[in-house]
Amino acid sequence: MNHRVLVIDDDEKLNALLVEYLSRFDFEVRTATHPHEGLKALKADPPDLVILDVMLPDMEGFEVCREIRKAYTIPIIMLTARGEVTDRVVGLELGADDYIPKPFEPRELVARIQAVLRRGHSEDTSEIRKIGPLVVDFGKHAAKLNEQSIDLTTAEFEILSLLIERAGRVLNRDQILEHVRGLEWDAYNRSIDVLISRLRQKLKDDPKHPRFIKTIWGAGYMFIGMDSNEE
Repeated sequence: MNHRVLVIDDDEKLNALLVEYLSRFDFEVRTATHPHEGLKALKADPPDLVILDVMLPDMEGFEVCREIRKAYTIPIIMLTARGEVTDRVVGLELGADDYIPKPFEPRELVARIQAVLRRGHSEDTSEIRKIGPLVVDFGKHAAKLNEQSIDLTTAEFEILSLLIERAGRVLNRDQILEHVRGLEWDAYNRSIDVLISRLRQKLKDDPKHPRFIKTIWGAGYMFIGMDSNEE
């Protein structure tokens, strides 16, 4: 089954290029040149992944990302001509899974898309872990806290999975980045801090008195939760 991609970008020439190029890799691509058109298309038929430009008419890509995250955990790759570090932080804070500056090589974008989609499919289709009030279903790529579902993005779930798998071990930012991105991306450590912060908020985990994720100053992060059957 081909993966479906929705491109929201007001550059019609780029959209045509992406439709033609991504189809070579068996992606079904729809495009929208206006943010409201893109949101309407997404609601009518949710895709497997969204490619979202930051600079859009009437409504910035950041706001579109925020609207998508209100109802969907669909992976989002953001594009920007500005490439500013602050833009990357804002995009990650709003729930983007990856970020690529313009101009870019189409083959690099394909690699990013494939990496993000791979992260959305766990190899383990059955394992469920219960860690206090937290239940993580690796097969369904889902988590619950106090029996309430948590809306985690692909990147957030991958970080949580990695930390749980290596519980009790300190992981530095480069190790986490390498696992989550599946490629070098850019070694921008602040992006991991942003993702960890977002994950903690959703887990209701106080960094000063953590139940799950502990900051090891100057070293990285460590998962300190304990499986219920180990208690």
